[in-house]
Amino acid sequence: MATVELRFSALPEHVRTARLVAAAVARRAGVDEAVLDEVRLAVGEACSRAVGLHRTSGVQAPVHVVLVEEEKQFSIEVGDEAPDSTSPVERIPGTSGPDDPDSDSEDDDMGLAVISGLVDDVEVTAGEHGGRIRMTWPTTPEPTTLLP
Repeated sequence: MATVELRFSALPEHVRTARLVAAAVARRAGVDEAVLDEVRLAVGEACSRAVGLHRTSGVQAPVHVVLVEEEKQFSIEVGDEAPDSTSPVERIPGTSGPDDPDSDSEDDDMGLAVISGLVDDVEVTAGEHGGRIRMTWPTTPEPTTLLP
């Protein structure tokens, strides 16, 4: 099992780097070439969501991405440290909360809908100390060479 970990400041300009790293590691892991665009898009959505949650919650911690290559599957976990939006949270003045009409919760829901449309195996968890989006794709085994 090979693992790559990536941490980046919660800035939108770093999402592109996360997408590129995810695609490169997915290719090396054996994810079908036809699926790599979906990997890029899903990771971009998950990372953008995490960046947005950090920024609106005032969290200074980095976004955490873990890419894991296993025998028959490749998974990516994007983690944030933003408090669960369903629990009462102290908000930074000037930011929106879950009950505000200008809240970004619709954008979060749209991002999760896009991810679930791109990835068959998605698991989303959230708690008071942050959330995780885990996405998994099958890999194709390395072709074996038959010796004469």
